[in-house]
Amino acid sequence: MSIGNAIFQGIVQGLTEFLPVSSSGHLSLIQYFTGQGGEQGVLFTVMLHLGTLLAVLLAFWGTIWDLIKEFFSMLGEIFTGKFTFRVVSGKRRMIFLLIVACLPLLITIIFKDWFEALSTDQSILAEGICFLITSGLLFLSDRCVKGRKTAGTMQYRDAVAIGVAQAIAPLPGVSRSGSTIAVGLLAGLERKYAVAFSFILGVPAVLGANLLEVGKITKEGLSIPLPTLLAGMLCALLFGVLAIRLVRWLVVSDRFVWFAWYTLILGILVIAVAIFENMSGQMLQQIVMGA
Repeated sequence: MSIGNAIFQGIVQGLTEFLPVSSSGHLSLIQYFTGQGGEQGVLFTVMLHLGTLLAVLLAFWGTIWDLIKEFFSMLGEIFTGKFTFRVVSGKRRMIFLLIVACLPLLITIIFKDWFEALSTDQSILAEGICFLITSGLLFLSDRCVKGRKTAGTMQYRDAVAIGVAQAIAPLPGVSRSGSTIAVGLLAGLERKYAVAFSFILGVPAVLGANLLEVGKITKEGLSIPLPTLLAGMLCALLFGVLAIRLVRWLVVSDRFVWFAWYTLILGILVIAVAIFENMSGQMLQQIVMGA
């Protein structure tokens, strides 16, 4: 893999990880048509996710740091016998909600190999169908009444629903940010809070997914040169920060529906290409790889 290719994939990852269009779906398409699929594609995708993880930490550092301090304060109360559920601050309640929303990730762990197989198979039909799922969720959230729930009023069932949306997001074409923000809006969350909750919820999910791959990377060694990896990760970080700011503006200004139309059109096109590829013996893939 060249540095130019790594930079291009890093830009795509940084933008599509947070824009509601599915980074996994776009990277799967790129890897399909460039021949960068398979194990190398999976491992490089993991490294790009580390770049976008840093982007979230930078963009929401104030809130994340407050949650970390509250978490250790809560641990101190538990060990000293002062902990109680009677009086819970907004930050502490947000910690509980995030924990509950992480529980459905067990689905992701159980079906991990199946998710990866869909991303690295020799067809893009699943990607097209999943883009349509993302589009449907975005259209629904655009038509819902604006909510006012924040950490103090959000219900635990809302957290479970958002967690389920995150758990199925590894499907290539289902946007993690798009689906979790959309479900949050449908549950009545205040718009800025829905964005913050979605992105912060993604931190343990992305971190956990990368930790699961550490053993594999260690066993097989670094198949991609370090400068190439760093170039991709840096681009994912920089463009991830830009994308987070853009999503905030889109949600607050009621322009989230733009991406519903984008993923609808993309999903239809990808399905059409997948059918053509199947009938022609992957002719388009061979033409693109040859070029």
